[in-house]
This record gives sequence, structure tokens and C-alpha cells, in this order.
Amino acid sequence: MNAAVETGLWQLDAAASTVAVRHRTMWGMVTVRGVFAAVAGRGEVHADGSATGTLTLDVTSLDTKNAKRDAHLRSADFFDAAGHPEITFAAQEARLGDGDRVDVVGRLTVRGTDKPLTLTARLVEAGAEQVTLESEFTVDRGEFGMTWNRLGMMGGTTAVVATLRFTRAAA
Repeated sequence: MNAAVETGLWQLDAAASTVAVRHRTMWGMVTVRGVFAAVAGRGEVHADGSATGTLTLDVTSLDTKNAKRDAHLRSADFFDAAGHPEITFAAQEARLGDGDRVDVVGRLTVRGTDKPLTLTARLVEAGAEQVTLESEFTVDRGEFGMTWNRLGMMGGTTAVVATLRFTRAAA
């Protein structure tokens, strides 16, 4: 693709965006999938072609299609939604690389723990009024204090899959 994204402010289109998680449990025999229904974000593309921005997920909006499991995920054993209602990713720098590759350097904050996160996204669409990015990466939940692991049935790594559509924000 190798298309430049226009400078300016961009707003996440939550209705056209998805942030989902996938985690293997039951000693690797079952994959739990969930989607964050409430996502928000903004970004800015600078004159030099770099971009910065923030993505926020409402922890209570995680839906795995199992109410009992969702309540447990919101508890202090996992996300601790009462004390830390949001997950935030702050992109400190994003740059278009070869082809449609976007290299992103930022900080992920989960349960009040802030860690550096570098990932690769793919620029799926770049137009005058909307930009779409896709990314898949893994996060070690233990690094964020999520160590609950009854009988050793849960591995530490969770896959995050995101499709993010941004539309031009009013100045």
C-alpha cells in the first residue's frame, strides 16, 4: 500500500473498531475469547509522518459470552475493574514502515501497572476521512499482576487482536 496518512487529529470510530482477546486455558485445551464492547481513542498524525495517540478500553465491557466468567475476570483475581476500570495504550510514536507495516512504540497500562509495548500494525485503509489499522500481539498477563492460575490450568500469554478505524476529527 505505502500510502501516507494525512496530518491532523483523528477520532476512533468505536462502532467500526474491535478489540478482542484470546487466551488458552484448561491446560491449553480450551480457548477463551472475549471482546471489549467499549473502546475509545484519539490520535494525531504529525507533519513528519509520525503519529501519537491513546486507546482506552472499559474493563467492565469485556464480554466472553459467559456471565460468571466475565464477573471473575472483573474481580481482583484478574482485571480488578473496581480499582482499575480502564486499560490504556498510549502510542508514543507510530511510523509507517515498508509496505503497509506500521511500527508502534508505546506504553500499556493494565491494573495500574505501566509497561512498554512495541508492536507492529498493518495499515489496511488510508483515506482523506478514515484510516484503518489491524494488529495482533501477545501480552503476558503476569507482568500486570494477573497471576491467578488455579491448578496451573492457565498459561500467561494472552493474544490481543485489534481492528481500529479512525475518522478525521473536527478541528
